[in-house]
Amino acid sequence: MRALLRALGDPQETYPTLHVGGTSGKGSTSTMLAAALAQSGKRTGLHTKPHIVSLTERMRVDGVAISEDDFANLLSEIKPAIETVVPEYGRPTYYETVLALTFVYFAHMKVDVAVIEVGIGGMLDGTNVLRHPQVSLITNIGLDHMDVLGNTLEDIALDKAGIARRGVPLVSDVADAGPREQIERICAQVGAPFLSVRDLVQIESEPSEPYGQSFTVRTPADTYRLSLPVLGRFQQRNAATAILALEQLKEGLRPSREEIETAMSRLVIPGRMEFFPSHPSVVFDIAHNQDKARNLVDALLETFPGRRFMAIVAIGEAKDARHILAELTRLPASFIFTSFEAVGRTPISPARLASLVQDFGGWGRVVNDPVEAFSIARRNAGADEIVLVTGSTYVVGTLRDWWFANVAAHSTSQT
Repeated sequence: MRALLRALGDPQETYPTLHVGGTSGKGSTSTMLAAALAQSGKRTGLHTKPHIVSLTERMRVDGVAISEDDFANLLSEIKPAIETVVPEYGRPTYYETVLALTFVYFAHMKVDVAVIEVGIGGMLDGTNVLRHPQVSLITNIGLDHMDVLGNTLEDIALDKAGIARRGVPLVSDVADAGPREQIERICAQVGAPFLSVRDLVQIESEPSEPYGQSFTVRTPADTYRLSLPVLGRFQQRNAATAILALEQLKEGLRPSREEIETAMSRLVIPGRMEFFPSHPSVVFDIAHNQDKARNLVDALLETFPGRRFMAIVAIGEAKDARHILAELTRLPASFIFTSFEAVGRTPISPARLASLVQDFGGWGRVVNDPVEAFSIARRNAGADEIVLVTGSTYVVGTLRDWWFANVAAHSTSQT
């Protein structure tokens, strides 16, 4: 990755960056950071992964994804540099190529700042070419990508702490003692100031709202009264993490309290506890690891007490389906297990998921086609039942896209 970027003139060094790692919440936190920076008038790049519908979503400037034509032109532009590194390093991976293209795009767009989400882990992730970010973040530590990062929370924390840099504040919302100690130890070794959201920030929740939440975030520097149009108590922690990180930025780059509050009030996070009231109502949420599934279930039980759910679930074969299903079966829910199509990704067979869920006292129907599964769920849901689409990014992306094209668009045309 370093060799490829050198061949491209190190575009990632031409603008300030914020580097965001963690098991869960890093995409939402990155979106919050970028929203606040853009609200303050800064031209802001945002790199997140995975995308929900289109690959172009991975590189956005002020919330707008790169156009397909610009993407194609940039890919052609960087191809000569790619060829120069092939003899010594081999051909860059899909992820490395897209990341390099992202860095070049942000340089071409002359962004004032860019928020860069880590792909997997931290130490050896392609984004770890960032030598001097303004601030580093680790949202939390959970069990995911264990084939790469290790089998314990401590091992995973050690890898994610690889983004720590000398003199660069590292903001962490990690709660468990073992992983936190690993991160603090690495920060001390490299000389990165360690700031714990758990120690420094207070969150005061207010009575819940139908389609959002209001709360107060108190840091040592200021008090923020926030109204988030997104559901899930876990998003309060993401907001607190983003705010503490923003406070570490130098004057001239740091948004004001008013700009942060305004940005949060207009926040849109596709596929994260995304609720659409209709008949029946639908929730889209990407919950492809145990931590995300736990947060989703806790949020649904708190937000919709007494309601039942009809859950459409597909999970990739590299994911820990057993622990994801253990969390999802805490819901008062019936299940439809389905599949998805994605280049380079293979789903666990729906029949296998239906078999696994029985271990936790659940029962699931098998419908291989996701759109058919969605149609069956919407048709059969009870009057007070909520249809939940969850699991893999790819099934959420597919059905969310179908929903906007076939249901939301039709509803708009009727009004």
